[in-house]
Amino acid sequence: MAAALKPPALDFPPELLLAARGTGAGIAAAIFDVDGVLTDGRIYIGEHGETVKAFSTLDGHGMKMLAEAGIVPIVVTGRDSAAVRRRVADLGLAHAAYGAADKLAASEALLADLSLDWSRVAVIGDDWPDLPLMQRAAFACAPPGAHIEARAAAHHVTAARAGFGAAREFCDLLLVAAGRYADLLHGPLRSLDGAR
Repeated sequence: MAAALKPPALDFPPELLLAARGTGAGIAAAIFDVDGVLTDGRIYIGEHGETVKAFSTLDGHGMKMLAEAGIVPIVVTGRDSAAVRRRVADLGLAHAAYGAADKLAASEALLADLSLDWSRVAVIGDDWPDLPLMQRAAFACAPPGAHIEARAAAHHVTAARAGFGAAREFCDLLLVAAGRYADLLHGPLRSLDGAR
């Protein structure tokens, strides 16, 4: 006799899950800022001008799970660096905008390519340049260290800090709201590293 599957340990309040579902057909894409969301917001610059950033493997795996569940992960960042491009490539993400001075214009171009409007989009951001996205998205999150205006625009402020699982919490929340989290948890548990 096979053992019964344990329910997921992760639990979000019902009203938060309802908000994270979006409206109509649900969330189809999730936009991620980089500095202050996928990283802790600090930028390390070497003596020759090279930029070094630290990324969480938890966040990366969450973004890959979103893609596996049919929610398109999109990176929109105001800065451009080899480190960010490498991380996006390593995760196999097909949709990104680098050095976006106008994040709204960059996001709208990416969404147009995917034939999506803001009613099907979730966003996680941390500062003023992210506000136009957060205010238009069906669901918005911010890390706890985000600027006060970003926290005020968010439907949810993560418990996890930026660069230390905030993006994963956002991903998990979207997966639970979409009804896909338990399926992924009880499916073949494997590393998504290298999977595209």
